[in-house]
Amino acid sequence: MSDPDGLMRLYTPHRMAYIRGGDDPAPRPEPSCPFCAMVAGDQADADDLVVARGAETFAVLNLYPYNPGHLMVLPYRHVADYTDLTDTETDEVSAMTKSAIRAVRAVAQPDAFNVGLNLGRSAGGSLAAHLHQHVVPRWSGDSNFMTVIGGTKTLPQLLVETRDLLRGVWES
Repeated sequence: MSDPDGLMRLYTPHRMAYIRGGDDPAPRPEPSCPFCAMVAGDQADADDLVVARGAETFAVLNLYPYNPGHLMVLPYRHVADYTDLTDTETDEVSAMTKSAIRAVRAVAQPDAFNVGLNLGRSAGGSLAAHLHQHVVPRWSGDSNFMTVIGGTKTLPQLLVETRDLLRGVWES
């Protein structure tokens, strides 16, 4: 269907569960920030899909991945804006992002990556209160009819299996 402005619209209502946060299959106790709940770093790492931990930052698989291997790098500290990171946090976010790209390449051989931050809700940050950098592997043709027409995202393995593979090749 075309609007008077001549642009086509593709609606993705399946994303509303993620945006609203009410249909999370694994509701978390306080704190309300799901990233802060992962900071403790205990036996729950496998449940939280944490891939790697550094002194100031950690990497975690996205619970709602755009593609297989989609992960995020974030500081332990609850901070929303990139300019509020300490120099040490900034350096470690950068180094951990490089390690993430290397690990995903070793495991999945993607054709390319999207890497970036959504700073603020209006920029697309649905969890905007805790800064996180996305690392999304991309393959030629990775947006296909299943997602576009069928409203279904296909993932070739369970997230915990992806996490285990990435942990196995992660460089600190």
